[in-house]
Amino acid sequence: MAVAEVLNRSISQTLSTNGSAPRFEMNGKKATRFGFGEGLVVLGEKYDNVVVLGGDITGSVMTSYFKDKFPERFFSMGITEATATLVASGLALSGMIPFFATYGAFASCRNTDMIRISLAYNDANVKIGGGHAGISVGEDGATHQALEEMAIIRVMPNMTLVVPCDFLEAKKATIAIGEHYGPCYIRFGRSDVPSFTREDTPFEIGKAQTFKDGNDVAIIACGPMVWEALVAAYELEAEGVSARVINMATIKPIDRLAIVRAAGECKAIVTAEEHQVTAGLGGAVSEVLAQELPTPIEFVGVKDTFGGSGKPDELMKYFGLTSADIKSAVQKVLKRKQ
Repeated sequence: MAVAEVLNRSISQTLSTNGSAPRFEMNGKKATRFGFGEGLVVLGEKYDNVVVLGGDITGSVMTSYFKDKFPERFFSMGITEATATLVASGLALSGMIPFFATYGAFASCRNTDMIRISLAYNDANVKIGGGHAGISVGEDGATHQALEEMAIIRVMPNMTLVVPCDFLEAKKATIAIGEHYGPCYIRFGRSDVPSFTREDTPFEIGKAQTFKDGNDVAIIACGPMVWEALVAAYELEAEGVSARVINMATIKPIDRLAIVRAAGECKAIVTAEEHQVTAGLGGAVSEVLAQELPTPIEFVGVKDTFGGSGKPDELMKYFGLTSADIKSAVQKVLKRKQ
C-alpha cells in the first residue's frame, strides 16, 4: 500500500516534533475557516472587548459563529472593506480588539492602502481574517482566489501574518492573534483539508514546528501544503530519502533559527505554499538563507499566474500543489546539494 494511501486512511504515523514523538493521524477533513470561527467564540467568551465586523459574508468566513453568540458585539459593515478596516482601527485605538473578516482577495488587495496607513502605520490592534485563500477555493475562480496576499501583508511594518495548516491550528492561531498586541492577518481556506494536528500540538506565533525529522532535505510548508509535505516525506522515506517537514505557520515574524538550523543540518530546502512562489513563504525563507547560510532551494507554489475555476483537488493538481510536485522539487534540489 502506498504511503499516501496509508495516510489518507487515517492510519497513525509517528512524527517527530522538537525531539519528542507524538502520534499524529488524519482525523477527517474540515476547512480552516471553521477553526477561525470557533476561535472567535473562545475569544469572545474570554474578553468583553473583542468585537467582530462583518462584510455581508458572515456564513462564508464563519464570523456567523460570533454573531450568533454575541450579537451586541457584532457589526455588519456591508461590502466595504476599506471602511470596515478604518472603523476597526478606530475601535482598536479606543481599547477594543476588533476582528474584520472577508475573502482574502478583498481583505488584502482591495484594502491595501487602509491596511498600510490605518493599521500598520498606527500599529493598531486590529485582526484581519482573509478567507477563501489559495487556489482551493474551487469554482469561485481567479477573482476570488487570493494568491498574492501573503506578499502584500508580510511587507507591511508591524504586521503579523499567520497561515495555519488545519482546522485545529486555525482555532489556536485565531486565539493567539487575539491575545497578541498589534495588527495581525490570518489566512484560512474554504475547502475541507485534512485535520491532523492535536490539542497538544504546540502553536506559538513566530515559532515553527518540526512535524517529521530528517537530514537529507527540509520541506518548509504552510497551510494545507503541510499535509502534502508529510505525504511526500513518507513516500520519499520509502525511497531512501530522509525528509524533514517543518510547519511554518507564521510567515511574519518568521522563525529564522528553524530555517538556519534546517539548512545547516539538511543542506537542501524545499518550500511549499498555496500562494504565488514570488514573495510569499519561499521568498521569506530565501531571504533568511541569503543573509545567514546560502543553501540550494526549490519552490513549490503557483507559478506567476492567476487561478481558475474547478474542483479544489483538480486545481491543486493542475497548478502543481500536490505531494507529487513536492517530491519532484526534492529530487531536483538534491541534485544541487553539495
